[in-house]
Amino acid sequence: MSVSDRAIAAYLGLAIGDALGSTVEFMTPREIKAQYGVHDTLRGGGWLHLKPGQVTDDTTMSLALGESILAQGKVEALAAAQAFDAWMRAKPVDIGNTVRRNLLQFRKTGNPEATYSDHDAGNGAAMRVLPVALATFGQGEGAVRVACRAQAHVTHHCALSDAACETLVLMLQDGLRGADKNHLLHTYVHPLAALHPEFKFRAVRQSSNPSGYIADTLQAVFQSFFDTDDFRDCLIDVVNRGGDADTTGAIAGMLAGALHGLDDIPGVWLKSLNADTSRACAMQAAALFRIANL
Repeated sequence: MSVSDRAIAAYLGLAIGDALGSTVEFMTPREIKAQYGVHDTLRGGGWLHLKPGQVTDDTTMSLALGESILAQGKVEALAAAQAFDAWMRAKPVDIGNTVRRNLLQFRKTGNPEATYSDHDAGNGAAMRVLPVALATFGQGEGAVRVACRAQAHVTHHCALSDAACETLVLMLQDGLRGADKNHLLHTYVHPLAALHPEFKFRAVRQSSNPSGYIADTLQAVFQSFFDTDDFRDCLIDVVNRGGDADTTGAIAGMLAGALHGLDDIPGVWLKSLNADTSRACAMQAAALFRIANL
């Protein structure tokens, strides 16, 4: 399996996880079970009343960031901030409070870096890291971390958010290279938890509904990712936990897509994903990967 094929699978995985999870966002596992049994269909609906296969801010912010990277030929903070501002002006179906607040501040000041705050430890920067992982593939770890922070700090300038974003990007890049789960766990996840105990997780399924707090999000994602054997099982496991399910689905989807590849993504999910979104994700994944190989 080629790295470029894995890159496309990661981007489509992000969008599928987003679309699948959006239906059950803010629901509890008990509510999901009562309404759907096991939620495993891109059926739309949810609190946003989406069409089947429609995505939310997780995917559309990623695409906006990716377009800014393609325009600049690199990850650039001001370009990212301008792209996010244009995205917000276009009235997306959903937008997080921290994202909105710091983009409004950017409009006032023109400064693409939000003020540091430990309270901005949401998952809004981590959900959109995939374009950075693709555009910086093959660069040194230091450069990758700098690029991560450039896009993240536009809306989330926080140590926990930074640690999560950098860990995810490095995991994604090694996943694209064909690394196995054991490598990803011991090289990235355990060191992250050692440095920031908030991210420690038990390697068994828990029926909590993860919040938008980045530590809650990654605990759920890591439990599902490391405790399942394929793309489908990973996404079903994580979104049926409810809570911020579009984002846990999106992050789990990009990781599982990079690791397992396109052939492991259920065809019914690929067909159900909005066609324009599917096309945009695949085209952008290939274009961003070309930047990394120039």
